[in-house]
Amino acid sequence: MSEKVIRLNRVTPQQVFSEYHRCVTYKESLGKHGMFEQNRINERFYSGDQWYGVNCGDNRPLVRHNVIRRIADYKMAVVAAAPVSVQFSAEGLPDTPAVKERVSAIRGQLQQGGSMNEPISADEQAQTIAAALTDYFATTSRRLCLDTLGRQALRNAYITGTGVLYTYWDDSIRTGLYADVSRTAPICGDISCEVLEIDHVYVGDPLLEDLQQQPYILIEQRKPAERLQRMAKHYGSADWRSVRPDEGGDDMSAHATVITRFWKEWNEDGSACRVKAVQVCRGAVVRPEWDLGVKLYPLSLFRWEEKRCRAYGESEIPNLIPNQIAINRTVSAGVWAVMMMGMPIMLVNGDVVQQPITNDPGQVIPVYGAGEEVQNAIRYVDPPAFTAQLDANVHNLINDTLSQSGISSALLGDIKPDNASAILAVREASLMPLQMVQNRYYHFIENVARIWCEFWMAMYGNRALKIRRDGGVWYMPFEAEKYRDLLLDIRVDVGTGNPYSELRTVETLDNLYKNGVLTAKQYLSRLPQGYVPELDALLQELK
Repeated sequence: MSEKVIRLNRVTPQQVFSEYHRCVTYKESLGKHGMFEQNRINERFYSGDQWYGVNCGDNRPLVRHNVIRRIADYKMAVVAAAPVSVQFSAEGLPDTPAVKERVSAIRGQLQQGGSMNEPISADEQAQTIAAALTDYFATTSRRLCLDTLGRQALRNAYITGTGVLYTYWDDSIRTGLYADVSRTAPICGDISCEVLEIDHVYVGDPLLEDLQQQPYILIEQRKPAERLQRMAKHYGSADWRSVRPDEGGDDMSAHATVITRFWKEWNEDGSACRVKAVQVCRGAVVRPEWDLGVKLYPLSLFRWEEKRCRAYGESEIPNLIPNQIAINRTVSAGVWAVMMMGMPIMLVNGDVVQQPITNDPGQVIPVYGAGEEVQNAIRYVDPPAFTAQLDANVHNLINDTLSQSGISSALLGDIKPDNASAILAVREASLMPLQMVQNRYYHFIENVARIWCEFWMAMYGNRALKIRRDGGVWYMPFEAEKYRDLLLDIRVDVGTGNPYSELRTVETLDNLYKNGVLTAKQYLSRLPQGYVPELDALLQELK
């Protein structure tokens, strides 16, 4: 990249907070309640706090039949059910079976202690590195618990409309590797990930859908002022003493708002860029401007529902809230009516009945007076007639809400599994509306892989990649500078995600093996994961 870069004016805390307040104002203008309040409402309805703010007293039962939670949990489980893996390959280079066989042989040599020297060609080196990155992505995913992070981002996306995964470089991570043979110079630093709330992430142009085209991105955090002062001193900030709590005063344990601003600086011809960042609080710079070393913003977004000309996603919970309120009110009214019929209100004539009334079974109540007075001393108030249609109305409302949300009895498993093929056909037809959401989730994982690869190429330098393969672990030499300009194609592979799909896969493999189409090794290697314990060791024994 050319060293001639378009330099912006020095970013000041006043500029960053001006941009921050402008972004906050925009979010507050969205919808009826604003983004922040709407997200809080969505969270309460999802978690079951659905009578919040309704002053109904403590006398009546406030029933919650949480349909939203049932819909949300099912859809999130479907979207993230299938295991995903990421495949890297070098663009512009052949990737034929012969090349793959040659790459496999080269990797075998490296595993035995060989090196990436002649007679290995440049093309073979590139494809070998791409294959190694495929395995290293799986290793990094296990280290960072990408499955868990993905589920957290997925939950945030359903409730607030947008899930955000932030990748950053952590210098404190110990890798167990050393830069010298005597193991005296440890290699530290690696990527780390954090799921962020969309309430704390702001984009410079909220009408621009492509995150990588944003003029800048802001991340808001709240940290103790004392900790921010230490950070400012560590990074050599000249005004570290100006870091104060938001509320003022001398209590440095109080929190202050710190904002991290990301932007891109382009070279003069606009052909390449670098991502820069700065951290500021009110009136002070916590971390002066630094170069992340990557060309992509280190954030990956997953939008549950996309909206034209909108950087933020949309949640479906606001559309379900009216139905949820109607269900809760109807169910509560039905429960209260039944209680009134079983335990009606008692009226007592205090002039005739002098002793306390406990309403206990078998209580003897002395009443003095004429027969008419005795008859009118105690009586029950007949509750209004209870219509039998109320219960049917509740069930219809619940079923209609589930149906309109794309959930049927076949999806929820409320049918008798007599015919697995028919059930699978019904399920696959019912799952088609969720395919678009699944595709957006897989694109989200693909963006994560692309960002990780940026950090590997920019920050790793000369270090070995940990490869876990064939039941063992080995380390492959990797010179990041050498492959920094390598153009990689990234593809997400999706496995089977439900027991019916796995059952059909196994039945197909059984038929192919019985008819002699597959060998034992081919059959075993294609079984769904977990069907055969210690499968890798078994395949090694068959070689």
